[in-house]
Order: sequence, then C-alpha cells, then structure tokens
Amino acid sequence: MGASPARPLNPAAAPALGGVYAALLVQVCISAGTYLTAKRAMTELPPLTVVLWRFLLSGAVFVLLLAMLPGPKLPPREAWGRVFLLGLLAGPVNQVFFFTGLARSTAAHGALLYALTPLGVYLSSLARRQERASSRTLVGIATAFVGVVVLLLGRGLADARGSMLGDVLILLAVLAWVAYTTEGKPLVATHGPLRATSWCMVMGTVLMLPFAPLYGNVDALVSSTALAKACIGYLGLMTSVVAYLLWFYALSKVSASKVAIFSNLQPAATALAAWAVLDESLHWELAVGGVLVLVGVRLTQMARTQPPPAPLPVVEERRTA
Repeated sequence: MGASPARPLNPAAAPALGGVYAALLVQVCISAGTYLTAKRAMTELPPLTVVLWRFLLSGAVFVLLLAMLPGPKLPPREAWGRVFLLGLLAGPVNQVFFFTGLARSTAAHGALLYALTPLGVYLSSLARRQERASSRTLVGIATAFVGVVVLLLGRGLADARGSMLGDVLILLAVLAWVAYTTEGKPLVATHGPLRATSWCMVMGTVLMLPFAPLYGNVDALVSSTALAKACIGYLGLMTSVVAYLLWFYALSKVSASKVAIFSNLQPAATALAAWAVLDESLHWELAVGGVLVLVGVRLTQMARTQPPPAPLPVVEERRTA
C-alpha cells in the first residue's frame, strides 16, 4: 500500500499561529527590558522594595481589569487552590528569588539560568502528560540553549563572577517559573488568559502584602530618581501586566514547550537593547548564537506536541460459575 496523502493545511491555522508568535515576540522584547530596568532600579532601591512596588502597581491594574470584565470577578471554588499556587509561584517565590539572586549575581548568569526554562517546561509537561515525547523538540531546545551560551560568551559570561548564593536563588526562580507555566495551562484552558492572569497576579499581590511593613520604604521610593521610578513603572505595567498576559495568551493557543522556547530569544533581545540604549558593543557571538537560537525555536515549533492518549479504562472480567 502506498503512503496516505498528507492532510491539507488549515488556511485559518497559519494566521492564528502567526498572531501567537507575534505576541510571543512582543513578550520577549518586554522581558528583555526587564533585566536592564531591574538592575537599574536596584542601584537605588533594595530588591524587595522594587518587587513590592512592582506588584502593588500591577495588582491595582489587574483589579481594575477584573472590575471591567463581564462575568465572575472571583475564581470558582474549585479553582481557588490552583489560583493560590500560581499566585504564590509568580509573586513571592519567583520574583523574590529572582531579584534577590540578581542583586548578588550578574545579568549574564541570570540569562543563562533562565535559558533552562524550555527544558524544564518540556520535562514537566511530559511528566504531567500534557505533551508527547518528541526528539525534534528536544533537539530544538538543546540547539537554542547552545545558542544562548554562545551569545552570552560574547557578553562576558566567561569572566562574569556571580555568587553561588545568587545563582542558586535565580535557579529557584526558574523552577518557580517552570511550575507557573505548566500549572497555569489548565487554568488558562478553562477560564481564558485574561481572567486567569488577572486572578493569579492579584493573588500574587495579596501574598506580597506582608512584605509591605518591612520593605515598603516609601521615603526611599519618593527620594529616588525619576529614572528609578520609571523602571518600577516598566516592571509593574509592561512586564507584570502586558508580558504576563501575552504569556498566558500563548499558552491558551499552543503547547507549553512551544511557548517556553521563546524565552531563549531574550538574551539576544537584551543584547540588542543594551547596544541601542547603553551603547554596548556587538560581537560575532551575537550573530552565531542568535542563529542557533532561531534554529532551535524553529525546530521546536515544527515538532508535533499532541497530548498523549488517555489510558484505556480497566475492565474487570466477570468470573463465571
């Protein structure tokens, strides 16, 4: 018998995925600025002060967004546990570990450790049976990671010296983001990206409130420069609102591993932003590493990531007399 003919492509699928990938590219550009603005804000303010005001700002925006959305304002009873977990992961766990780690380490180390996100998401998705095992996905993730290493070597990774504690804290932040991505997909599938993101970020803000008496530091915030305040505004509005909404939007459309692989484009975007804003020089490693990352992203997008088949129900045999 001859091979069965290939299925015709759905003409509506390409534009839909094109919108998803465009959203992810915007998310990458916003996230690239996060490293620069976070480092700049922490030159004047303690890490936890930056994190706290970032969440207070974004939490207020999401409360207003929920107030304007039609439908339920609060999660249904069965979703409260997952919303609490996701708010904890996105707020106190991810951000506290990331900012305190970044204050002790370097941006290059942070970018390298965050490049492990796609691998962590892929393995977690396999463990949760959200995706099938795919050699093409694994090769794509490995290729993109090599590209990140090459790119960061051109930005001084070999000479960068971050403390072991700082790197461990950033790695814990990465693990929290991996869990946030994989655990968030079922919530997004049920309630949509807008409502799911709003619930999780408001919960994250509520969980950050106990830090307010210790790290609110209103006097330090008021006396900081306009640039430091603008950096907090960027973190609160662009990163915590726009970028988080785009991340969950993409999760509602494609598999978690196809979303996570785009995070490996962030070091290239950060290098370009540093060149444009900080007048840093560009090196050949950016071109080589960038190409490898793009190849890895493309391989991952081409992989089939259908969910594994559901286990067959166990049928008990009847004993005959």
